[in-house]
Amino acid sequence: MERGVLLLALAWALGLTLCGAARSPYQQVLHHSRLRGRQHGPNVCAVQKLLGTNRKYYTNCKQWYQRKVCGKSTVISYECCPGYEKVPGEKGCPAALPLSNIYDTLGIVGAATTQLYSLSSNLKPEIEAPGSFTIFAPNNEAWAALPAEMLDSLVSNVNIELLNALRYHMVNRRVLTDDLKHGTSLPSMYQNIDLQIHHYPNGIVTVNCARLLKADHHATNGVVHLIDKVIATTTNTIQQIVETDENLETLRAAVAASGLNTLLENDGQFTLLAPTNEAFEKIPQETLNRILGDPEALKDLLNHHILKSAMCAEAIIAGLSMETLEGTMLEVGCTGDELTLNGRPIIAEKDMLAINGVVHFVNELLIPDSAKTLFELGKESDVSTSIDLFRQADLSSHLTGNERVTLLAPINTVFKDGTPPMNRNTKSLLLDHILKEQLSSKYLYHGQTLETLGGKELRVFVYRNNLCIENVCIAAHDRRGRFGTLFTVDKMLTPPVGTVMDVLKADQRFSTLVAAIQSAGLMETLNRPGAFTVFAPTNEAFRAMPQGELNKLMGNAKELATILKYHIGDEILVSGAIGALVRLKSLQGDKIEVSAKNNVVNVNKEPVAETDIMATNGVIYAVNAVLQPPAFRPQERGDEPADPALEIFKQASALSKVSQRSARLAPVYSRLLARMKQ
Repeated sequence: MERGVLLLALAWALGLTLCGAARSPYQQVLHHSRLRGRQHGPNVCAVQKLLGTNRKYYTNCKQWYQRKVCGKSTVISYECCPGYEKVPGEKGCPAALPLSNIYDTLGIVGAATTQLYSLSSNLKPEIEAPGSFTIFAPNNEAWAALPAEMLDSLVSNVNIELLNALRYHMVNRRVLTDDLKHGTSLPSMYQNIDLQIHHYPNGIVTVNCARLLKADHHATNGVVHLIDKVIATTTNTIQQIVETDENLETLRAAVAASGLNTLLENDGQFTLLAPTNEAFEKIPQETLNRILGDPEALKDLLNHHILKSAMCAEAIIAGLSMETLEGTMLEVGCTGDELTLNGRPIIAEKDMLAINGVVHFVNELLIPDSAKTLFELGKESDVSTSIDLFRQADLSSHLTGNERVTLLAPINTVFKDGTPPMNRNTKSLLLDHILKEQLSSKYLYHGQTLETLGGKELRVFVYRNNLCIENVCIAAHDRRGRFGTLFTVDKMLTPPVGTVMDVLKADQRFSTLVAAIQSAGLMETLNRPGAFTVFAPTNEAFRAMPQGELNKLMGNAKELATILKYHIGDEILVSGAIGALVRLKSLQGDKIEVSAKNNVVNVNKEPVAETDIMATNGVIYAVNAVLQPPAFRPQERGDEPADPALEIFKQASALSKVSQRSARLAPVYSRLLARMKQ
């Protein structure tokens, strides 16, 4: 035991060591990679390589165990950490890289093409000379990935364009990763045009959305960071990108109509998920016209496409939730090389950098709930069957207009055996599923009454484990639309139609119970305003009693009243609030035990025949048994002396096998058994 505790403590301590905090997210990930690689020698880092590509990542705790990047499998390899190199015949990477000037360092760290272009553009003398510089050096693959025309224009224009491009990759001071703060900018050595820096919590660092592959390579005159792209100058705001790209004409008009152009021109660090013209064309014209003609809905729509922080594609290596300016969350993720939004690969073009953020083109419009009608909220959800019922009942106008309402929509599984026939009664019932106000469930309170379009008043019941309106309980989070709120509920509503007494009288199953209530003098109690839960024995329940016992009960008004009061709880308990066990105090004084398992409600272990028959002053459960208070149960009556031998036998039953095997206990067990048979 002590050894196991010690091992757990050691494992916990190791976990803290491996996954502990470091100075910056990048340094933290690098530290973790170094610890994972130390078994292979000093200064060895574990690297995850994406299968089928040359993309490599230093690994954090989560990635180490998942072995995936963007849902794709990786393999672990081990290589020298930045700044170190191997020594023949020795384990690991014991030697520090030779400290030289930036030009020579480029050749050492995997940026030979950048070194070559530094020579041909006459940048070499500057980065060999004394000074303090930082260069974000594209690796060899980054140069090879440039379109041929672009590369030709850089290297053939008397070297001036190439020199300018390289100087845009440089900063006139030494900047290490700890100094690369998220959302900051650094003036480049080309006309002081800013470089946009992002340092993400997962350890990814980008400059103009190019990822730092290996950072902090020290040189005598500065520092080299190896990056995966050749970066281009950016001087446009997000608004200027919207105004100039022909694929964003509809978005341009929408931004102007909403007044958001000022926001997209201002300082900040945003991500615009820019819907293309194609994205707008996919939306039904009626829906699009409604949103474009509604300033509030339009603003919500556009704010739903703007993330509160700049997110470059290279920083997304797994799913994460990001908040929009509209206040909702979007799931941003990736599958292989594709970025995804809410699990869908709808990003057509990525990483169009602006001085105040980044733009990704999307080919589908993301319509938030706050810009949708109730009909739109429900038609593609798990209440679509209910929405179709409202359409059949000619009630769609309440779900598509600007009327402030709340819809109680039963979940589709309620109709697994079919939908009710569409007639006058069904339409009337559906009207009672529409409340007159646009509500939020978090503001509902116990005892509150809500008015329906059908003219009924519904009560709110707040329980420990549920929030219910009459017999229906809310089964999912609210969905708040432009004018209406959708409450997904667990069953069809049954509004109350009279007092408990009225309901019992109207149902022939309870005729014997009604007569008993009259004999016991309880009619006034069940007719008055109140909050009762009545476990109502059916005629079948009374017929199941021995005739003599039934006659005796009916002839004794006092005992009958006691029995009936035990069937009445002193609060309203609907079935949706019943968990493993609820003890409900009865008017008689004793507790009634109510439980639910596998969608079956039991009271004192007797199954309930029907639940949630609603009344204006309570709720009724039909039961096929007459419940007995504890004092009326034979086994619990204090006036009947217990048989000591019987009690001993009951308690000893679990030990019977042991008793029979024991020579000393076997005779005692046999005598007890014989006595029981007498």
